[in-house]
Amino acid sequence: MPSLSTFRYVKNYLSHLNPDEVREMSDRPIAIGLVASSNDAYLDMEEWLLPQEMSQSKREESAVLLHRAGDPGAPVEFDVVLYEQGLPCPVGAFTFYRHSPESTVHEIIEERNDLYVALAAHFPPFRQPVCLDIINRVARENAMFTVATSIPFAMPLLGIGTSVAQFASETAFLTVNQIRMGFLLAAACDKRVGYSEQKAEIAGMIAGAFGWRSLARQLIGKLPMAGGLIPKAGIAYAGTYVMGMALERFYSVGYGLTREERQDAYTEALERGKATAQNFLSNLRRPQLARV
Repeated sequence: MPSLSTFRYVKNYLSHLNPDEVREMSDRPIAIGLVASSNDAYLDMEEWLLPQEMSQSKREESAVLLHRAGDPGAPVEFDVVLYEQGLPCPVGAFTFYRHSPESTVHEIIEERNDLYVALAAHFPPFRQPVCLDIINRVARENAMFTVATSIPFAMPLLGIGTSVAQFASETAFLTVNQIRMGFLLAAACDKRVGYSEQKAEIAGMIAGAFGWRSLARQLIGKLPMAGGLIPKAGIAYAGTYVMGMALERFYSVGYGLTREERQDAYTEALERGKATAQNFLSNLRRPQLARV
């Protein structure tokens, strides 16, 4: 059973995690400018951003965020401006690649990650790419955090021993980071965000974290020195990744991953997590070697 100290750490970290901040990200007012040479080209962009599978109320809500060039009453400044492919696209604007719109999405996400939750909440083409970016980023954070906090007891050369309380704190951090991921995914999928609104998902994340903790501690106990560090970080990455993919599926279509899908996703993510941890560890070692 998880220790009381771990629950205390979870409670402490949760006191600093405010879902209102995530809600503000998704509710942020945005203005999208469209520039095209014809009405048909404008319709292509509008129908891509507002597909027919959206509910009528959501389409109407998001449609007011779109403005054609020259429309009366259009804002003076826009958060994102899309140009029809073939038109000169100024610096700071983006080309709408009609036959490869996913390229447009990735360019916008890369340049305007301050807007990506709001874009995903309002415009379905952004939803899955944004969710995948959130999942991969949080999984990497958890893998690297595991390496950084494990080094003192897994590699004595680089620090002092780690207490049981510190290990519990690490588990709590990873759990709360997953909960933060859950808030972001819900917001990106235009779902309700908050502790009470997502209590079932949060309970699942907390329960899953202790399974990771047990397996990771077994690895550290059985393998000498840093031998268990990379697998342990890989588990942190894979566990976070699978949880994120299950949540994204649930928020998108109403049900999670099958057992087989979870296993396949975990196996693939475990290798990516190990590689992420190995690269991070190698970067940490270089400064140490330079001082020897």
